[in-house]
Amino acid sequence: MKLRFLGGADNVGRMAMLMETDNKTMIFEYGMTPTKPPSYPLPSPRVDHAFLTHCHLDHCGMMPWLCGRYDNEVFTTPLTGEIGEIMMYDSLKIAKAEGYAKPFSSEDVEATVRNVVPLTFEDTIELGRIDVTLHSAGHVPGAAMFELVGDRRTLYTGDIHTLNTNLVYGAKPVKCDNLFIEGTYGNRLHKDRKQSEKDFVDKVKEVVEQGGKALIPCFAVGRTQEVMMLLKDLHYDMWVDGMGRKITSLYTEYPEYLSNLKKLKASRRSFHEVKSSSMRAKSRKGEVIVTTGGMLDGGPVLNYMRMVKDDPKSAILLTGYQAEDTNGRMLMEHGKVVIDGVEEKINCPWFKYDFSAHADQAQLVEFIRGCDPENVVIMHSEHREALRDALGGNYNVILPAVDEAFELEG
Repeated sequence: MKLRFLGGADNVGRMAMLMETDNKTMIFEYGMTPTKPPSYPLPSPRVDHAFLTHCHLDHCGMMPWLCGRYDNEVFTTPLTGEIGEIMMYDSLKIAKAEGYAKPFSSEDVEATVRNVVPLTFEDTIELGRIDVTLHSAGHVPGAAMFELVGDRRTLYTGDIHTLNTNLVYGAKPVKCDNLFIEGTYGNRLHKDRKQSEKDFVDKVKEVVEQGGKALIPCFAVGRTQEVMMLLKDLHYDMWVDGMGRKITSLYTEYPEYLSNLKKLKASRRSFHEVKSSSMRAKSRKGEVIVTTGGMLDGGPVLNYMRMVKDDPKSAILLTGYQAEDTNGRMLMEHGKVVIDGVEEKINCPWFKYDFSAHADQAQLVEFIRGCDPENVVIMHSEHREALRDALGGNYNVILPAVDEAFELEG
């Protein structure tokens, strides 16, 4: 099989990998990096089929460009299809608000949704001489890995997490000859997950008990729900605001992708949902506020930031990665954020917690060894050499550059 990355090989973002095999051209993911302005993968040639592992924009964000031009099928889980639609439309709204050129139209999004072929874990489809089976990737609900079986076995992971969490079960190794694996955290180890969760809950309690407000910016997909489940047993005045509400509701409609539907439903009952401007006014009086805008750049979070920024009793609890050129990174490095075009000093304390949905170096090494491949292609990483070195010399490790063609037996 002939392979070429159009993006995402040596960096985290704009994932896209072309594969030519059995007289078919297929693409695995076609995403964008939601920087300011966004960055995109190289233009794709016509493809017969597309495979989408999950709904984050760096994996799905340019699927409408693809489907709008080539009318290709998109194989993914139905949950990824539904949330992906929300994310794609939202990226158009952001482009309009920020004054960026729109990379595709709403009609292209409609074409993508229309072309989704919904499959669930352990389903197998035949594409000529190749059988394709989906497996759970553990990253977020509905995230899949794709196993291709022809003359040899190939596994494409997308983003993976191997730990069981409150929300999803971790990914399990799949025996294969060729392994395409992400290496986002190929150079580091996460802190103990249970300890991080305990420290986070303890800090929320401390802030509220001293009379402050705990403002918790969260990614709408996955992180909002994780945080709500961690806090569900606290008897405080707790609110959830932004896109995360809609995602949570969708998750409850797909229990097959969750590790604990009962706990997720219980967490919804523990929070008031902000559904109107009048409810947002009430939420400002709350003690715990979980809100969309995980990197502090958009969503309702900025309004709440104004409320707490000068209150020494309150605190901002960051729960996710803060990319360069975001308000979250500016807060961490300079103690400031930009609100409505004005740079504001943040005088309340802030704290950061590691709830990563990606496997770390040790977990990736263990997963790779469990798959027992001959060839390991490391992608979606700026630290591929560190992961290669941690693996040792028992594998043929390939670190392709973007737009570099290479071949493997398929």
